[in-house]
Amino acid sequence: MPGLIGKKIGMTSVFSAEGRNVPCTVIEAGPCVVTQVKTIENDGYAALQLGFGEAKEKNTTKPLMGHFKKAGTTPKRKLVEFSGYDVDYKLGEVIDVTLFDGAGFVDVIGTSKGKGFQGVVRRHGFGGVGQSTHGQHNRLRKPGSIGACSTPARVFKGMRMGGRMGGDRVTVQNLQILKVIPENHLLLVKGSIPGAKGSYVIIEK
Repeated sequence: MPGLIGKKIGMTSVFSAEGRNVPCTVIEAGPCVVTQVKTIENDGYAALQLGFGEAKEKNTTKPLMGHFKKAGTTPKRKLVEFSGYDVDYKLGEVIDVTLFDGAGFVDVIGTSKGKGFQGVVRRHGFGGVGQSTHGQHNRLRKPGSIGACSTPARVFKGMRMGGRMGGDRVTVQNLQILKVIPENHLLLVKGSIPGAKGSYVIIEK
């Protein structure tokens, strides 16, 4: 899918034509530089590698520095491959947020916020033990039984238990584009997207 690399700026709200207050997310979408053009003849598939965000030369490896110099650009922090562009872009060309003019809807891919170790009530939505009487006094948020004793005498794989939560790759589909601001490289989409402020996201048509 054709798209761009972006950065989550934060959330705000705008008023629609009907006067409704619509919550939205502000994304800095691009500008992205074409750092590599992959072809079926050379690579076995057709795709564009885009770079976004400035990186320091001292923190960039020599092979990557050669990669960026070949494209005629400065070192970039984030590299992502996209396919399905209608236009044949050349090495070193810049693709900006005007790519989404008239698109209507986009998919946004990001990494969700890490929550650390969480119990089953927060991680899986368990209800906990409803009764606080009948001798039960300190197990309100416990998972309960996780398996029988003699049969099967083990805990089945996939049992929902406490553990690390968040930090996953999450895709939110069909987010409505509310506004495109080309002069500031901003894209306003309806609703929320995964990730913390300042995190990188992938926006696809």
